[in-house]
Amino acid sequence: MKGLIVERAGPLALIQDGGRFGVRHLGVTQGGAADWVSLGWANWLLGNAPQAPGVEITVGGLTLYAEAPATLALTGADLGATLDDEPLVPGCRFTIAAGQRLAFESPRAGLRAYLAFPGGLDATPVLGSVASTVRESLGGLDGQGRVLTEGDCLTWSGGAGPERTLPSGVGTLPGDGKRVTLALVGGAQIADFSGTSVFEAFNTPWQVDQRADRMGVRLSGPELRYLGEGMVSEGIPLGAVQVPADGQPIILLNDRQTIGGYPRLGALTPLACARLAQCQPGTEVWLTPVAAGQARDAHLRQLACWR
Repeated sequence: MKGLIVERAGPLALIQDGGRFGVRHLGVTQGGAADWVSLGWANWLLGNAPQAPGVEITVGGLTLYAEAPATLALTGADLGATLDDEPLVPGCRFTIAAGQRLAFESPRAGLRAYLAFPGGLDATPVLGSVASTVRESLGGLDGQGRVLTEGDCLTWSGGAGPERTLPSGVGTLPGDGKRVTLALVGGAQIADFSGTSVFEAFNTPWQVDQRADRMGVRLSGPELRYLGEGMVSEGIPLGAVQVPADGQPIILLNDRQTIGGYPRLGALTPLACARLAQCQPGTEVWLTPVAAGQARDAHLRQLACWR
């Protein structure tokens, strides 16, 4: 089948869908789109299911050559995308003709762009998902979880739905000059941190550290002090805010380990995780507490947008 050929691979372009669930008891992580909201909107633009497989392009460097015409959708970060050297703004549905090139350069806003295809990309599920998890060698085009490489062919078998445009105000990118707030549901061992630490956690700015990937993101800021006893390792959810001995939080994302023994303040909401996935190193973020019911309602409202 004809499709899009990878001419330049870039550092980290991965096939991702909604993630791999029901397998953590096997030690297999969730995977899936780090900014699942952007992937969902890209799929919505084409009439796909929100979790349909697409390409997650981190920091750019990817060039695709079209062997056949197609209608695609692009959302998420602005990575300087061009179609035959003409600028392509994220948040759009567009047509690529045979012989044209779609290229992504470097981040201008955000970190991860999402490219959706009619009906979703063709790939064989592994443990119920095509999500690429490099560490565990699962998913992707060949089932081995590898990043896209030169010569790979991306194909699809669906048809694009009716013409759609994004509603105003959607997205997860941090606004220029605006403070980025990340909602956190308190729990786990939060009562075993010092009162000063809990206050500072929610009333002091944090910076996204250079040490950030799909497994987790470190924050730099005040030293949080845990006063409780040693822990036995326990299950780790998406967004878990672990605090190791140096007192600097690590927020665990899609490719996290399945268990851990560091104390936790609680967990970011899924929407906050998507927002964090677009924060470049050095971004100032603030943690804000929310109740579990509030987090659930916000999550359901987002899912309802795609029905």
